[in-house]
Amino acid sequence: MCDTFVATSSATADGSVIFGKNSDREPNEAQALEYNPPASFPEGANVRCTYIEIPQVQETYGVLLSRPFWMWGCEIGVNERGVAIGNEAVWTKMPLSRKGGLTGMDLLRLALERSPSAERAVEVMTELLTEHGQGGICGYEDKKLTYHNSYLVADPREAWVLETAGPLWAAKRITGSYAISNGLTIGEQFDLSHPDLIETAQRKRWLKKGKTFNFSECYSDWFYHTFTACRTRRGRSAQLLGDGKPLEVKDTFAILRDHGGKDTYRPDRHYLMNHICAHSANSLSRHATQSTASLVAHLSSKARTVWATGTSAPCTGVFKPIQFEGVVLPDLGPELTGKYDPNSHWWRHEKLHRSLLNDFSDRLAVIYQKREELEAEWVESLPDISVAFERAFDLEEEWFERISEMPIEGKLKRNYRRYWKKQNSNVGLIISRIGL
Repeated sequence: MCDTFVATSSATADGSVIFGKNSDREPNEAQALEYNPPASFPEGANVRCTYIEIPQVQETYGVLLSRPFWMWGCEIGVNERGVAIGNEAVWTKMPLSRKGGLTGMDLLRLALERSPSAERAVEVMTELLTEHGQGGICGYEDKKLTYHNSYLVADPREAWVLETAGPLWAAKRITGSYAISNGLTIGEQFDLSHPDLIETAQRKRWLKKGKTFNFSECYSDWFYHTFTACRTRRGRSAQLLGDGKPLEVKDTFAILRDHGGKDTYRPDRHYLMNHICAHSANSLSRHATQSTASLVAHLSSKARTVWATGTSAPCTGVFKPIQFEGVVLPDLGPELTGKYDPNSHWWRHEKLHRSLLNDFSDRLAVIYQKREELEAEWVESLPDISVAFERAFDLEEEWFERISEMPIEGKLKRNYRRYWKKQNSNVGLIISRIGL
């Protein structure tokens, strides 16, 4: 499950477009932050996506991607032209396809590689959707998980929401701010759509005679729309986006770290996935709900800066500024797998994150002040990217040493302890002097 938002120029303090997303997936599904430079390909070349091969274009843009380690496609990304895209899993009344087709993440990456603008990215995704369809298993351990997709697409001038139901789709240009969270949101008003969208709803009797067509009402799957708690999370995002003042970059970090406004949040004490900053807790309702990557894109005609943690749990990590010039990313360690590797940037941080879970509120308080100070410093004056990652790493090492010496005050629920012990065992992660 995920949460994505965007604020266009009328809703930001500096007239820029600001985009943000938490990618929520299985807790051991490490997510690679990577940069692929622009490339040229010979005529007739193909590109191998997650499950199928399709024709390649001759020129692709440079792309910064946050990608589950086993997928070709990505969950979030920004290209060198300032196009940012994030997707959401959605479930609709249209049939799901577990075999063949492009995954929603494939469509996202292909659009970033091929699009100079947000509007063109919408065109690319809908053209590819029509030609190849969407499908394939989207879970890492869950080999039954598949879904349809919705997207927020932004560039320095505008933003769009694109939502799909099988091969069908609707798209709307955004004014002000907008958020999506695992449920269809487009209603009666949209700017573009599949030519068969309304006729299909009529034929299947999802659109009653005499009623005005509403995309979300006609195509949403009631069960998933309810039990993903998408309306709760989307409502919280909208509340934070519309709190009465124009949005600034630093505000987006707080939105992605939000636990429902609770200073004493306990990740072991709720059943549904109803917080923007998501923490896995059980195998039934909160397994594929860990925020495994977070990204913010600050887009204007003069500059494009991406802020990424490159880690899970934005509340326990540091947003580092990345730009499309010079060395875009430092060495983040060996290729990621589903096993703990202390030489990997993602897995190194995961040891800190999982140690915090033992007594979450008290331990999170240890990191708050220095994290805020460091990010505020970087918002004012962007550091060299290698320096930023090095400073964040040193700070996380310091935090781990401090919390490792702290007593565990609160008692965690038994099922929660069992769940995380199993997750740690599955990846070979041992945290000394820690209960999980």
